[in-house]
Amino acid sequence: MTETVTLGDDLTTSAVGFGAMALTPVYGDVDDAESMATLHRAVDLGVTFIDTANVYGGGANEQLIAGLLADRRDEVTLATKFGIVGNPADRAAGRPAARGDAAYVRQCIDESLGRLQTDVVDLYYMHRRDLTVPIEETVGAMAELVAVGKVRHLGLSEVTADELRAAVAVHPIAAVQSEWSIWSRDVERQVVPTAAELGVGFVPYSPLGRGFLTGTVTSVADLTETSDFRRNLPRFSDEALESNLAVVDVIRAVADEREATAAQIALAWLRYRADEIGIASVPIPGTRRAARVQENLGSLDVALDDDQLARLNAAATAVSGNRFADLGWVSAGRE
Repeated sequence: MTETVTLGDDLTTSAVGFGAMALTPVYGDVDDAESMATLHRAVDLGVTFIDTANVYGGGANEQLIAGLLADRRDEVTLATKFGIVGNPADRAAGRPAARGDAAYVRQCIDESLGRLQTDVVDLYYMHRRDLTVPIEETVGAMAELVAVGKVRHLGLSEVTADELRAAVAVHPIAAVQSEWSIWSRDVERQVVPTAAELGVGFVPYSPLGRGFLTGTVTSVADLTETSDFRRNLPRFSDEALESNLAVVDVIRAVADEREATAAQIALAWLRYRADEIGIASVPIPGTRRAARVQENLGSLDVALDDDQLARLNAAATAVSGNRFADLGWVSAGRE
């Protein structure tokens, strides 16, 4: 049994979660049999917090996870999301990219429950903010799902501090999910401190830097072999990549000192940073391979001294490029 962390609203999960978006074709072809084996191995190891969304694989990711839940529902803290209805091309063309109206909230939970083949979702996130709808309306509709027993806890993804305050005034929020890593620290300015103040937990996605620490991106040339998703992120541009790969060198040096892997150091740094700010935090690294799940869990045993933390923090100041081309799509663009 792995360690646990209690987020907001008394939601207790494994101290490391699993980001199931990795089991969709966004990073290349996937094998469903391997994916299912990885999910089962994660739960075997004590990683019980499984994170998905209705848009991952167009619903296929939820259907995949239904196979895990069929025999192990009681072992899983299940999180899914609603709200994204478009893609980057739609956003660029000015078409709606998110929906947060009450009718859509009710529609999406029923569709997700059907794909997941379960009666209740443990943590239901608003995936992105619909700026045409007051957040109070969206969260109010989500709260109704708690009242009728379809959802146990509420979460918000990529919200600003002000949006979080408005949401908490309507219903307790268990967690905010946003990108947070040694490469992506903008949430530390306002969102994370506000969540800590309000007793809301934090769930960092992409805590390993979207490929920097998995061996898939080690040079500009590697981007021709990886997904369009990464190639279109500013952090992976020709101008920014060299600076961002230099951060990897510092992480690997600390990893050598600690006889750990680079991924374990990055996750340990995030744990120390959350403790320093005073917030309950559960990262959700994703992977397709069971061995990586075990590696990520090993980060909980990694200790960092003051000198190593200082070097890692200093390396973070060299990060180049925004984490999304369209910053309006994430909290950093609306703060």
